[in-house]
Amino acid sequence: QVQLVESGGGLVQAGGSLRLACAASGLTFSSVTMGWFRQAPGKEREFVATVPWSGNNEQYTDSVKGRFTISRDNAKNTVWLQMNSLKPEDTAVYYCAAGRLGPWIARSRNNYNYWGQGTEVTVSS
Repeated sequence: QVQLVESGGGLVQAGGSLRLACAASGLTFSSVTMGWFRQAPGKEREFVATVPWSGNNEQYTDSVKGRFTISRDNAKNTVWLQMNSLKPEDTAVYYCAAGRLGPWIARSRNNYNYWGQGTEVTVSS
């Protein structure tokens, strides 16, 4: 059974940092693309960042470029999202996702097979 478990969310002031982690089990982690998505209240779940199995060629949504960094360690079956210079508009529930998919479709949530339960991030102004 595949499990993705996120951690690291919380309340932080604007300008602060958080590091989210997603621990995976029940799948061959080194062969899947990992993504982070977020969903703010009343909004659709949106793409944040993705990293392929190789750990290279990450992709980011424009609003987080230069502030967020996605990384993974295939030996630890874990993917992280380092979030710096946080803004109130980053407030959302953050989800990690896994799937066997190529980078050209990695921004679409519909292409991921597995999802975590989410971790809440609140950025106060």
